[in-house]
Amino acid sequence: MVNLVNIENVSKSYGVRPLLDSVSLGVNQGDRIGVVGLNGGGKTTLLEVLAGIEPADTGRVSRNRDLRMAVVTQRTDLPAGSTVRNAVLDPLGITEEHQWAADPRARSILTGLEILTLGLDSPVDTMSGGERRRVALAAALVQDLDLVVLDEPTNHLDVEGVRWLADHLITSGTALVVVTHDRWFLDTVCTRTWEVVGGRVEQYEGGYADWVYARAERARLADTLEEKRRNLARKELAWLRRGAPARTSKPRYRIEAAEELISDVPPPRDSVELLAFAKRRLGRTVLELEDASVKAGDKPILDHETWRIGPGDRVGLVGVNGSGKTTLLRLLAGDSEPETGRRIQGQTVRIAHLTQELVELPPRKRVLEAVEEIAGRVQLGKQELSASQLAERFGFPAEKQWTPVGDLSGGERRRLQLARLLMAEPNVLLLDEPTNDLDIDTLQQLEDLLDSWPGTIVVVSHDRYLVERVCDRVVALFGDGKISDLTGGIEEYLDLRLKIVSATAPAAAKPVRDEGPRVNAAERRAAQKELSRLERQIATLDKKEAQLHAALAEAATDSGKLLDLDAELRRVVAEKEELEGRWLEVADAAE
Repeated sequence: MVNLVNIENVSKSYGVRPLLDSVSLGVNQGDRIGVVGLNGGGKTTLLEVLAGIEPADTGRVSRNRDLRMAVVTQRTDLPAGSTVRNAVLDPLGITEEHQWAADPRARSILTGLEILTLGLDSPVDTMSGGERRRVALAAALVQDLDLVVLDEPTNHLDVEGVRWLADHLITSGTALVVVTHDRWFLDTVCTRTWEVVGGRVEQYEGGYADWVYARAERARLADTLEEKRRNLARKELAWLRRGAPARTSKPRYRIEAAEELISDVPPPRDSVELLAFAKRRLGRTVLELEDASVKAGDKPILDHETWRIGPGDRVGLVGVNGSGKTTLLRLLAGDSEPETGRRIQGQTVRIAHLTQELVELPPRKRVLEAVEEIAGRVQLGKQELSASQLAERFGFPAEKQWTPVGDLSGGERRRLQLARLLMAEPNVLLLDEPTNDLDIDTLQQLEDLLDSWPGTIVVVSHDRYLVERVCDRVVALFGDGKISDLTGGIEEYLDLRLKIVSATAPAAAKPVRDEGPRVNAAERRAAQKELSRLERQIATLDKKEAQLHAALAEAATDSGKLLDLDAELRRVVAEKEELEGRWLEVADAAE
């Protein structure tokens, strides 16, 4: 296996705070690595040191001599005065329309990232930040690369764009290092996970589900000071196992261990109880649109449409960028009026609307003071939280709560905005892309709060995990002036969008993933038998390994016995790793 980039004992600090402390790791050909961790914990710094954008303070970064690499971070800029064509197609020598249309890679990328809707001759200088990021991403992906390094590539993509990007990165075969909080993307694309925590980088095999399992398992073995973190990880793992089968590469005996770990975790929410509570607080009427028509310019978003949202409804709203999702949320919030028809709001309704824009916050107040300005305590379902406890849920530990609001980053301000909204105890939440600028730990805290929140929720988000966990219904805007109810959820939406795109532009079909040779029924049965045999052998070796660890602890003063036990332990571990490797090979044939 070809090593592309290697980091040896690298340290990097800003001020007195070390973000990377003697970190050693490597990226090999074909690796697809997801980087996770708290905001401000060093994820972007790791990417920039690895890519050569920032020098390491100490240590060594070596790259393959012939490495072909592209980097798209939040600092990536495009040449001033360039057009989309200059940035994306000119480096490939593509100057004519028919050339990119005949090039499958270029055509797929231009359509998949919706670059054509921007206009190939449009100047990049006048574009929004999200549009410029999409152009920079397209300019990287059209190249023939060994390694692509991406920082939050899904932030400005809709659900459809995120799935296209996942399919493209899997089929391209290019090595990948990506920072993202999109857990569906991590689980679908990544084969390894790096967690940046406390200046170290912990490495795990597999994607998001495997990482959650590993964290829960590690916390289970930790001391009681980790009780809070353990409970949160166990609840997230319970949700993963209750939903669609987790895309985990762990052997079955480990999955069974995980299920035992979460056996006493209650369901994420009691829907019947929350609905009853919501009806008491909200009454029968919440928000209704009757015969409503709305346009964005000349484009119809709603055309004489009637939509009723009741007490306790939890609705995910999806659609391509520009389909009118934000406009519809503004209409529900009462920030705008329909051109025809009317908007009806229940008398007891108290709306909290999280927009994509940062609202004005009191810059001279401390974080805790800004939260307490709304209320001192809040009742969220059965949970009663103080202002300090809610602030901590949103990533502001005790020492951070005394930071002046004016000194917060954009992501921290958004978290504070969300905390203040919840502190007002609304009974209707309208959330427009609430996951932007939230790290995975904060996302889990937000979902934990929303699980037990007994009000009505309408959420627009490209984060499939958030929508699938928090919402009970999914509706979509397809550009036909209607609000379509999708019983099959986001997967049904993506299937319908694929049919629409195929019908209007057959040449821009989604790349087909190579699933390898078909396995017949006899081969599958044989593989399943071998899997069972391998799992029994691995379980036996697992017990043997535990016994040897216990024996080593007892023989701490006997050097001769220690050497013998250590040699035996190494043999058992090596044999177990070999069997686990074989298990992974056979698992594909058994599915």
